Amino acid sequence: MKNIISIGLLVGLVSTIALADGATAYKKCVACHGANGEKVALGKSKIIKDMTKAEVESSLLGYQNGTYGGAMKGLMAGQVKTLSASDIKDIANLIGK
Repeated sequence: MKNIISIGLLVGLVSTIALADGATAYKKCVACHGANGEKVALGKSKIIKDMTKAEVESSLLGYQNGTYGGAMKGLMAGQVKTLSASDIKDIANLIGK
């Protein structure tokens, strides 16, 4: 029983750390996308809180490698260029559904 409780606590701790990392990585996104991804950034973006985790992740990766984006492609490329794969996954887990 102690092992099950310990494993549960460990999983909870790892999840909390991942959300904290996602929140840290997402800080620079808040000004345009809103605290919860609820805004249409600069009147041009999708509402990212409505995107799935996979959509958020693939969009951010696409902005990084230049394969995704419309009018905001140049701006977003600069915003995401320093994000690690882990940061992107953490943001997707924080914002995506």
